Amino acid sequence: MSAFDYQGYEHLSGVLPMAQVTRLRDALAETPLEQKAGEKSADKVFPIVQELVSDPNLVRIAESYLTGIVSIVQVKLFESTPAKAWHQERHVVLNHKVDVADWGPWHEQNGVHYVQPPIEVLDNMVTLRLQLDAANEESGYLRIIPRSHNSGLMSEEEIEAYAESHESIDCFTEAGDVLAIRPHVLHKTCEGSGGVSRRVLQIEYCGYKLPAGLEWA
Repeated sequence: MSAFDYQGYEHLSGVLPMAQVTRLRDALAETPLEQKAGEKSADKVFPIVQELVSDPNLVRIAESYLTGIVSIVQVKLFESTPAKAWHQERHVVLNHKVDVADWGPWHEQNGVHYVQPPIEVLDNMVTLRLQLDAANEESGYLRIIPRSHNSGLMSEEEIEAYAESHESIDCFTEAGDVLAIRPHVLHKTCEGSGGVSRRVLQIEYCGYKLPAGLEWA
């Protein structure tokens, strides 16, 4: 088992050159804030993001954490968000609903189909959080409980109990860094104290071969 498989996260410094970060910032700054915050299909909205997600360097990074042929699951763009409770990302997005054993429950929101896949799918996924701004006490940051994904998917009560009995780490990063995490590692957003903007481009990759009839959105 690799260190990433065991810990559930890795901080990669200086992956994006600052010139590239600046170009992204400038392109995204032209979009009104209300459209930028929480954009869940950023690669379909912003050409510069579509170009980035296929960057060979990022794909190589994703491949280093996965087995099988790597696919992009979803690309999200976040602005600074309020503090959130401990949680796991346990859903993936698909083109349409198909009844397949062990896939579910399903729900639909704004025409998008979400489903909870088998744990084997989440174990073969990696989320690359590209930091467009520094993440620190002033701007806000991600807090993670290492190794928590090894306990599988938990109920809200189990998450609360686990968080109370295990140590967490604060992930402070610089612009251009990448934070790689398993989607179901326990994490929470810690709100910044200074009201400083913090933007994150989040790319979800998966190496799991989907059953017949299922397609990534």
